[in-house]
Amino acid sequence: MPWIVGIDEAGYGPNLGPLVMTSVACRVPSDLDGADLWRVLRAAVRRHPSRKDGRLLVEDSKLVYTTARGLLDLETGVLAALSPWQTSQDVCLAQYIDWACPDSHADLRGESWYSGSSRLPVATPAGGFGRPAERFRRACAKKGLAWGLVRSVVLCPPRFNALVDEWGSKGAALGHALAELLRCNRHLEGEAEPVTFVIDKHGGRNTYAPMVQHALPDAMVLAHEESMNRSRYSLLGLGREVRLVFEPRADAGHFCVALASMASKYLRELLMLEFNRFWQVHVPGLKPTAGYHTDSTRFFADIRPAAERLGIPEAALWRRK
Repeated sequence: MPWIVGIDEAGYGPNLGPLVMTSVACRVPSDLDGADLWRVLRAAVRRHPSRKDGRLLVEDSKLVYTTARGLLDLETGVLAALSPWQTSQDVCLAQYIDWACPDSHADLRGESWYSGSSRLPVATPAGGFGRPAERFRRACAKKGLAWGLVRSVVLCPPRFNALVDEWGSKGAALGHALAELLRCNRHLEGEAEPVTFVIDKHGGRNTYAPMVQHALPDAMVLAHEESMNRSRYSLLGLGREVRLVFEPRADAGHFCVALASMASKYLRELLMLEFNRFWQVHVPGLKPTAGYHTDSTRFFADIRPAAERLGIPEAALWRRK
């Protein structure tokens, strides 16, 4: 049974807050390798935000979440499809991070604004994702799908800026996060089973072989196609068939990438809730921010005096690229 691993990020563009990149692994029967999982799981999932019928909304996170629509659909989809918790369990953000991105927790604990105390779910009523979660599990079991590792990498401004300084490129942050996720997923259960990584392209980049080779130095990377529409690679020497496909807008064409996009966006939004809450304590009346360029300039100007009083340097808050 082959593995499909979708990878996507959220928060690459903002000046404030973290970059989050996530991988979502799914084991599928051989006859469903390359199949449209939206169609396979149509009894439990939907793609249209306006069609409220009890199924999970799984789509590019930019369509699932808007400030007007709020976190409800995004949170329900991520927790119901991917998380290990039952609806009755009392969970905080720190527990979620220990599950999704344990290697990033030390950096987060070094952030002045992070507490990890936010209670989950944030927007979904108590017990609100139990029924769609059970529906999703039944649909997956019926089709023989099994969900594996969910892993996120969180890069806060200090680490983000250090990578930019070291490599001279903002793309180094994406490369660093991707390398961590490739290494996390190289030992998926079933050592002989093939693995296909489907990854949303990093901006306009077409060439990924050096990045992949750096991430997995014991493999030999073979490039098969490098174009605007698709970049394809295979890896030799890992004891199993491993393929990588980079596509623009992969979250619109691949179910696992859409879920990775949603998981990345959800975690970033949870962290931004804590970020805004911290600064609103120190700057009464402060309007919250999503961290994107125009509004981040306003927000940073508003918090600068408080940051100076607290001894928090600009490089710990502001992503320079």
